[in-house]
Amino acid sequence: MLKQMAWLPSGDVDSAKILHLRTESTQPWQPYSAFSEYAVTDYDIEGISKGFATFQKLLREGWLLVPSEQT
Repeated sequence: MLKQMAWLPSGDVDSAKILHLRTESTQPWQPYSAFSEYAVTDYDIEGISKGFATFQKLLREGWLLVPSEQT
């Protein structure tokens, strides 16, 4: 299983980046919230990106962070 993460635009008007995941190279990037088996509750702190708690968890589990310009 591929274990990749990337910070990509959310698609909202404010264009804030949120964590996206990919578990298969042939699949498109999806928001972390689409992966209930990996996602954890977001921090309730203003200014923290959506998905940061999940990012920290998955990073400790060996997931690879892919620079957004390489997605």
